[in-house]
Amino acid sequence: MRRGTKGGGRLGLLILIFVAVYNLSPLAWMISSSFKSDAEIQQYPPTWLPEHPTMSAYREIWTEGNFIAYFANSAIVASSTTLLSALIGLLAGYGFSRFDFRGRGFLLTLFLVSQMLPGVLLVGPYFKVLTFTHLYNTRLGLIIALATITLPFSTWMLKGYIDSVPKEMDEAALIDGCSRWGALFRAVLPSVAPGLVATVIYAFLLAWGDLLWALCLTTTDSMYTLPVALARFVGEFRVQWAQIMAGASIALLPPLIIYAFLSRLLVRGLTAGSVKH
Repeated sequence: MRRGTKGGGRLGLLILIFVAVYNLSPLAWMISSSFKSDAEIQQYPPTWLPEHPTMSAYREIWTEGNFIAYFANSAIVASSTTLLSALIGLLAGYGFSRFDFRGRGFLLTLFLVSQMLPGVLLVGPYFKVLTFTHLYNTRLGLIIALATITLPFSTWMLKGYIDSVPKEMDEAALIDGCSRWGALFRAVLPSVAPGLVATVIYAFLLAWGDLLWALCLTTTDSMYTLPVALARFVGEFRVQWAQIMAGASIALLPPLIIYAFLSRLLVRGLTAGSVKH
């Protein structure tokens, strides 16, 4: 029994090491390549570590391009999308969980079905709507489009967490003098905070890394986000690999910072659903 347990533990450790190396190798290659020259990146056989480290790729994207504006656009769009998705998703999830109204089941099913549609099929209709409302090629239009994509997931996720909170907590808060808003934010919200964190991270990562919607719903350089800016380094006759790797390394920082601050709550949020209190 003990030998079998030790053997299984070692096998599991080897599998975890293999998975970690498999997932982290592209990240290590990206960061290493960002410090290489264009000639060294394209040489064969390739080198894992730069032979002559250089910051030229970072200097070029910061000084010669409009990288600061691209970064600011991504930050504004991603943070606004996350805020809208979390706030509206929380209110919608609370409404679906606590109130019984006509069309409730149909709306929940509609939200679920909307997640099954490929995003590329919705680009055309969104283009028409934003053009008609004069929101095409604006940050607000892109924020609204991305928020509508993340909102169904946020609503379903938060509704599931709110369902696990006893209704007696709402009733006790109302008896103590809270309004319905007070019952939501003071009694229910602390209990569903892990789920809220999970939806926040999901919405931010989707909006931060989106290329399709930003490429189709923006046309001017001043409105481009980081993924679109990085895609422009791929030209017809030349691919600027060093600049792509440097830009991707910088774009990696905000998600890493968010994970560093919210990772504990995220793990609680992903596992809380399997534990019945």
